[in-house]
Amino acid sequence: MTAENSPRASDAALAHLLLRATIGMNILMHGVARLVSGEDKFVASLVQQYQGSPLPQPLVLGFATVLPWIEATIGLLILTGLRMRSALVAGALLIIVLTFGVGVRQNWEAAGLQLTYAVVFALLLASASADRYSLDALMRRKR
Repeated sequence: MTAENSPRASDAALAHLLLRATIGMNILMHGVARLVSGEDKFVASLVQQYQGSPLPQPLVLGFATVLPWIEATIGLLILTGLRMRSALVAGALLIIVLTFGVGVRQNWEAAGLQLTYAVVFALLLASASADRYSLDALMRRKR
């Protein structure tokens, strides 16, 4: 039995898949739900939340407009495992930006939740070598 076929490697690959699929679905649904329920409604809500904050309204408006599309794209890429490393890095960078935003509003509860997302992204990046079940892995096997 090779190290790649060992039960431990198989468990690591399965754990990676399950965690990746969960965070991918979570991020994907953040974006999709905001788009389906009405992008204008989401944008207006976010702009209102940041009213009176030091962030300029045009910046908040622009970010709120593209955020659901960014979330849906990153989530889909992570869920399917396509361009996984880049998608995980993009997701982690998005969490940094979101953490900045909730920090500006001093919403420490939301900042704590963002930290949980950051840990998941870090774990997935750190365990990327265990990936066997993704579109990236499928393309590697075909080469």
